[in-house]
Amino acid sequence: MNSDSDLQIAGDILEVPHLLQPPREHPATVSEFVGLARSIAADRSQWEHLVQYDATSRWYHRLRTGPGYEVWLLSWVPGQGSGLHDHGRSSGVLTVLEGALTERTERDTRALGAGSQRVFAPGYIHEVVNDSLEPAVSLHVYYPGLTEMPMHSAQCAPAVVTA
Repeated sequence: MNSDSDLQIAGDILEVPHLLQPPREHPATVSEFVGLARSIAADRSQWEHLVQYDATSRWYHRLRTGPGYEVWLLSWVPGQGSGLHDHGRSSGVLTVLEGALTERTERDTRALGAGSQRVFAPGYIHEVVNDSLEPAVSLHVYYPGLTEMPMHSAQCAPAVVTA
């Protein structure tokens, strides 16, 4: 069962930058994985030259692996989406590097602009879509590394955007 209740009670750690740990060579905690994603996002030389756009399917590239995690770079042309899915036993951090994406869950729809991050636990069901008129690029950190991405057929929330 998916719930944002923990965030509603405790607030979003991503909104409190001083609580985030600096990136380590081998991250082990949620805040360290968030820090890893932010450090990669800030260093465009690590990823910008790799980005490709494919009008027929979402493009993706495994950027890095480490003990128990992997980092993926994805591009999204207008209209491309992931479909409703979860990440099996993997937790993750999604970071928008360029452009804008929309995340839809059963309960909510969120607009994610460049610099936005979302953290999710195993079993979190969502759909990510480029609803804009411009391409987008995102970074995804999965821990443990992504081994499955089960697709779901349930409906997502209506397209009401919240901050």
